[in-house]
Amino acid sequence: MIRRLTLCASLCLAGAALARPPAAGVVCATYPSAPACMGQQPACTLCHTAPPQRNAFGASLEAHLAPGAPRPLSDSDFSMALPEALRAVEGEDVDGDGVTNGEELLRGTLPADPASVPNQPGACAAGQNPRYDVCRYDLRFAYRRVLLDFCGKSPTYAELKAFDARGEEGKRELLDAGLDRCTASEFWRGKDGQLWKLAHPKIRPVGSIKAGEDRGAIPLADYYDDYALYAYAQLDDRDAREVMTAKYYVRRETGPTRYTAVPSLPSQFVEEGRRAGNLTSAWSLVSFVMFTALPRNAASQSYRAYLGLDIALQQGLYSIPGEPRDYDAKGVQAPACAACHATLDPLSYPFRNYNGLTSLVLARYVPDRIERYFAADAPDITQIPESGFLLGQPVGDLLEWAQVGANSDAFAISAVTDYWKLLVGHPPTPEEHDEFAALWQRFKGTHRYSVQRMLHDLIRTEAYGAP
Repeated sequence: MIRRLTLCASLCLAGAALARPPAAGVVCATYPSAPACMGQQPACTLCHTAPPQRNAFGASLEAHLAPGAPRPLSDSDFSMALPEALRAVEGEDVDGDGVTNGEELLRGTLPADPASVPNQPGACAAGQNPRYDVCRYDLRFAYRRVLLDFCGKSPTYAELKAFDARGEEGKRELLDAGLDRCTASEFWRGKDGQLWKLAHPKIRPVGSIKAGEDRGAIPLADYYDDYALYAYAQLDDRDAREVMTAKYYVRRETGPTRYTAVPSLPSQFVEEGRRAGNLTSAWSLVSFVMFTALPRNAASQSYRAYLGLDIALQQGLYSIPGEPRDYDAKGVQAPACAACHATLDPLSYPFRNYNGLTSLVLARYVPDRIERYFAADAPDITQIPESGFLLGQPVGDLLEWAQVGANSDAFAISAVTDYWKLLVGHPPTPEEHDEFAALWQRFKGTHRYSVQRMLHDLIRTEAYGAP
């Protein structure tokens, strides 16, 4: 059998998945300054449509990958051959977009996608505008944008006159003051405000099964608790990582909206020592674990929501040797499944004792959950461990999973990307990569995971303030 060039795919022999070649790491070792390698790794779509099917770039590489060597290549032989293959196709333009493969890799676009093309330097044309310094950071433009984005309204005529009367330093002070004033507004922090909108894809609310305020027809859990914890962690110089690691809950009060950390809530049931922020909220357990033995959906949703890595899109795949084990006999060792499940299943093991809807013990940590409720489902199902892997790193349980995730580059990149898309209006482009990379790195460093500090920094980027 021939092992196709792959970032994450596997072939199966005798029912067991072969180890995946470490291609993503080799790509980043070859091009360490590539945007796809800054705090993350390339997705499988760099070389594949869906593993093991190759796109045009993957097909061009295969012809140069140790030609004449017996197949399948060992992992070490693959790793040694890939840099030479990458260099061999640098000058090609496999997608016909006028930009070479090598330039696309270094500028953060996809060499197999003709719609993914880096802009040429100097593409912005200043033109004539009596109000704004087009193509460069403009304080007046940024001020208008801050009030619109954070307060939901344009500045008044009087506010603009006062702004125009200031010198440059005074204008920057008004920018900061406007941001602080607006992030205290209901538009920003209130129910269905901007922060809640950011939280929607993380919480994935379903009104029909909501409990508490605005309860649905079948009230199972109150996801407003999840919105409250998310908002609390984003506000007032708090540590944004606590959305994944908090041992407390958050109570929301209205008129005006206030969020207060509390040790317990009547709508939450996980004991303090087993809590991991919104990963273990009643809503997350009820809606993502539900009736399953191995909570793959809960793990993949947490991975996507808080680390920005979507396994369904072939992102964040760190294949673990010997996986997937298929403890629950779901057939995940099949060739079409193993590529993703070699990451997903070890990612899911730490969730094994968190119960969803099984029996009457809803949304709690149950130490013998598998043994109690699922022992008859598959011969090896009780062997599912509580230890697993996250981002290729071993973790002992879900608490360690949350800590490793919250401290990762992936968390910082994902958190800053959320605000970048909200405020700049689109994901970071290749041309914005340097500003974006510097911003998420400062979020981890000088900002100390404070969203408020990061936002003061973001509104000073050219991506935000250049008309």
